[in-house]
Amino acid sequence: MSDNTKTHSNEDTISAFFENRSTPKNESFRAGFVAIVGRPNVGKSTLMNHMLGQKLSITSRKPQTTRHRIHGILTDEDRQIVFVDTPGIHSKEVRAINERMNKAAISALADVDVVLFVVDGIQWREDDLLTLEKLSATNLPVILVINKADTVKDKSKLLPVIESFSESFDFADIIPVSALRRHNLDRLQSVIGEYLPIRPAIFDAEQITDRSERFLASEIIREKIMRISGDEVPYDLTVQIDTFKDEPAHKDPETGKWRKAVTFIDATIFVERAGQKSIIIGDKGAKIKQVGIDARKDMEVLFDRKIMLTLWVKVKRGWSDDERALNSLGY
Repeated sequence: MSDNTKTHSNEDTISAFFENRSTPKNESFRAGFVAIVGRPNVGKSTLMNHMLGQKLSITSRKPQTTRHRIHGILTDEDRQIVFVDTPGIHSKEVRAINERMNKAAISALADVDVVLFVVDGIQWREDDLLTLEKLSATNLPVILVINKADTVKDKSKLLPVIESFSESFDFADIIPVSALRRHNLDRLQSVIGEYLPIRPAIFDAEQITDRSERFLASEIIREKIMRISGDEVPYDLTVQIDTFKDEPAHKDPETGKWRKAVTFIDATIFVERAGQKSIIIGDKGAKIKQVGIDARKDMEVLFDRKIMLTLWVKVKRGWSDDERALNSLGY
């Protein structure tokens, strides 16, 4: 994966496309950017992961798990869909990081071709209306994705909800799905393709994301902490990759045996209070050890090589409401 992982902004990517434009083998090939937007915890990241058939965005049951825009690239013979997974749009901007997450989600609408507006089953909340308000300011085709449709036991309740949604906004299409169970995702992919412009692929066919491996590693670590910490350490943590060093396969000069390629990763987990540090470390280091084991396993699958992971936990007070700290930590 490391050979194919590149970092681009949408603007740079589109510019490069026009500069290096070539005639596609398939004259009807379509390609474009598709923003996945919605309030927190409606399953946006799960939807992208299952559309790709590979986990890129971290997930948890806690809202606002996604903090950055992440591109997931799906390419087949007929189309290339560049999904843009975004943070949940929410009305309560308590800290600077919340404001930046909202800006990241809303700014994604500036340079995409299609929008997937994801809602949770038949539940309609204030932040859904806020998201819809932001979408009203665009001229983009918006596909309403009613996620977790499988949890609606009485299917007759879906029809009036769909009718209500139709009256509230001129959606390009409305598609009930279950991202977790992969129900109706083929239909969704087909509909997305109808709204993409005809043009060559934007990324290499083998590429699955534009994010660096360092970024993906930090996200995996953060996910494992959120999962193992329950509600004890909600969002007052971030992860910084200090060292990311690849060691290629080589022959040991002492034993003469070949050693497999390995990547050494050192990461620091920042929290805001000393009590949170103790929670993450756990009794006799049990929790931080488990975080390391779980994160390493996911990295080895994603990066397809052996990983040696070392984790540190430090207190950085007020980082989530400090503009300078947010900049230094990549927000």
